Formats: sequence, C-alpha cells, structure tokens
Amino acid sequence: MPHKLLLNCDLGEGYGSWTMGRDEALMPWLDQASIACGFHASDPDTMARTIALAKRHQVTIGAHPGYHDKEGFGRRSIPHSPAGITHLVLYQAGALTALAELPALDYVKPHGALYNDMMRDEAIFRAVLEALVRLPGHPRLMLLATPNHSHYTRLAQQVGVDLLREAFADRAYLDDGGLVPWQLPGAVLDDVEQIRERVRHLRDTGEILSVTGKVLKLAPDTLCVHSDHAQAVAIARAAREALSA
Repeated sequence: MPHKLLLNCDLGEGYGSWTMGRDEALMPWLDQASIACGFHASDPDTMARTIALAKRHQVTIGAHPGYHDKEGFGRRSIPHSPAGITHLVLYQAGALTALAELPALDYVKPHGALYNDMMRDEAIFRAVLEALVRLPGHPRLMLLATPNHSHYTRLAQQVGVDLLREAFADRAYLDDGGLVPWQLPGAVLDDVEQIRERVRHLRDTGEILSVTGKVLKLAPDTLCVHSDHAQAVAIARAAREALSA
C-alpha cells in the first residue's frame, strides 16, 4: 500500500536584491512551503512575496526559523540558553504569522544547524516545543524522520505538539538515519532519475537506503526538496510525479 507523502521545500531564502532558488517555478509542485523568517535568510519584503506566491498556488505555509547567521546561512551552531532558543523561534514564526495574516501557521521547520541541534540535544528540542506551545494554534513541528522516533514523539505528546516526520529526496543518509553532512562528497544527490526511483520506493515502503545500503525504516509524513539545488525544479517535478503515480 503506497504511503501518503506530502512534498515540501524551503523557500524565500533570498535577501534584498539577492535571490536564491527558483521559488516561482517550484511552488506549483509543492504541498508545503517552509518560508525563511529573516535570521538565516530573507527579509520582510521577501517573506511577503513568498507568502503571496504560496497562497496563489494554495500551498500550505510553515515557518523556517534558524540561528541569526546570514553570513553562514544558518549552518553554524550558535550557543543559546533554552529560553534564547524559544525566543528566536517565537520571534521569527510570529513575524511570518503576522505577514501571512493567518490565525495560525500549519507547522514550524527549524533550519540548518538549529534543525540538526534540535535532533541531538533534548534541551534544544524542548525549547523549540515550548515556542510552538506559545504560538497561536500550536503549529506542528517538522523534524527529521528517524528509524526510532519514540523519544521525540513522547516529548512532543507531553506538551501537546503534533509532529511531521520529514525525509529528504536529495540528500544521502548515514546508517543511523542521520543525513551525511552537506559539505562532504556525495551528501547531495544529483541524478534526477535516481531520486525519482528513491521517492517511489519511499512512497511504497516507507524505507530509504543509507550510503552503505542499509535499509532505514522512516515512514515519513513529508518529503523535502531543496530550492538551492541546481536541479531543484526537475527534482521537485520528478518527486511529484513519483508521489502521484
């Protein structure tokens, strides 16, 4: 039985006159838009344009907050107290909620180093959950789908936050279910047909293979393609076709 999967993408990651990704070409293929909120990328005008684009294509809007690190594109870990993590997520997601003129966001997906740190450090994970509890409507938390998800599920259930488990169409996986660090060779997949088959297999089985061929049982809810990939539009189209077949 095919596994129902949504398709998401991180969008609005330009800044001022500088653009990243082909958001207009990507949006028609998507179910969910994770919109940068100004810390790792974006600005109010870029956020507003991306929101309008998502609404035009009836794509669900989520916040994509990160560390305050435009120079490093949010890929550098920056130490914060738990309260500091809660505040930076609230600040960014709150701004997106206001610009989107929505009663509540559907979900929040931390970006880059914050996403990875949240998966490694329970204090950071709890701090992110605290932000979601304090946001209107208690948005869902999008996080990395792993073979053993029970710990994260239990922590989220304790505070009444629902989870969206995410897999990646265009990233290589380690044997433990983590992603190969983006700066290492082979971390990013480029073969569109290989990605198409990978997505079809994930849809049918809920499984993905690691770089050594280990079967990882992920059963994700949503699948990410990266807007800054050179072949992002072709990958998004192939993923949509595989999910819809």
